[in-house]
Amino acid sequence: MIIDCDSCEVRGKACHDCVVTVLLGAPPTVELDPSEQLAIDALASAGMIPHLRLVPIEKSA
Repeated sequence: MIIDCDSCEVRGKACHDCVVTVLLGAPPTVELDPSEQLAIDALASAGMIPHLRLVPIEKSA
Protein backbone atom coordinates (compact mmCIF):
# COMPACT_ATOMS: atom_id res chain seq x y z
CA MET A 1 0.00 0.00 0.00
CA ILE A 2 1.31 3.44 -0.90
CA ILE A 3 -0.13 6.31 1.09
CA ASP A 4 0.24 9.63 -0.72
CA CYS A 5 -1.02 12.38 1.57
CA ASP A 6 -0.83 14.89 -1.30
CA SER A 7 -3.56 12.97 -3.13
CA CYS A 8 -5.87 12.47 -0.12
CA GLU A 9 -9.32 13.95 -0.63
CA VAL A 10 -9.79 14.70 3.08
CA ARG A 11 -6.30 16.11 3.66
CA GLY A 12 -6.36 18.92 6.18
CA LYS A 13 -9.68 18.29 7.89
CA ALA A 14 -8.93 14.63 8.71
CA CYS A 15 -5.15 14.74 9.17
CA HIS A 16 -5.29 15.28 12.95
CA ASP A 17 -7.13 11.96 13.35
CA CYS A 18 -5.15 9.88 10.83
CA VAL A 19 -2.66 7.21 11.86
CA VAL A 20 -0.04 8.55 9.43
CA THR A 21 -0.02 11.98 11.05
CA VAL A 22 -0.14 10.56 14.58
CA LEU A 23 2.82 8.24 14.01
CA LEU A 24 4.92 10.09 11.42
CA GLY A 25 3.73 13.66 11.02
CA ALA A 26 2.32 14.50 7.59
CA PRO A 27 4.77 13.05 5.06
CA PRO A 28 4.00 13.37 1.35
CA THR A 29 4.16 9.57 0.73
CA VAL A 30 4.42 6.48 2.94
CA GLU A 31 4.70 2.90 1.71
CA LEU A 32 3.42 0.11 3.98
CA ASP A 33 4.03 -3.55 3.37
CA PRO A 34 1.28 -6.08 4.18
CA SER A 35 2.63 -6.89 7.66
CA GLU A 36 2.77 -3.19 8.55
CA GLN A 37 -0.81 -2.77 7.31
CA LEU A 38 -1.94 -5.64 9.55
CA ALA A 39 -0.12 -4.18 12.55
CA ILE A 40 -1.71 -0.75 12.03
CA ASP A 41 -5.14 -2.34 11.60
CA ALA A 42 -4.68 -4.34 14.82
CA LEU A 43 -3.55 -1.30 16.82
CA ALA A 44 -6.39 0.82 15.43
CA SER A 45 -8.98 -1.88 16.14
CA ALA A 46 -7.73 -2.01 19.73
CA GLY A 47 -8.18 1.76 20.02
CA MET A 48 -4.46 2.40 20.51
CA ILE A 49 -4.02 4.57 17.40
CA PRO A 50 -6.43 6.21 14.95
CA HIS A 51 -7.48 4.44 11.77
CA LEU A 52 -6.05 5.37 8.41
CA ARG A 53 -8.25 8.16 7.08
CA LEU A 54 -6.91 8.18 3.50
CA VAL A 55 -9.55 8.86 0.86
CA PRO A 56 -7.80 8.93 -2.52
CA ILE A 57 -8.91 11.64 -4.91
CA GLU A 58 -10.65 10.04 -7.87
CA LYS A 59 -9.06 11.00 -11.14
CA SER A 60 -11.52 11.79 -13.92
CA ALA A 61 -11.02 10.03 -17.24
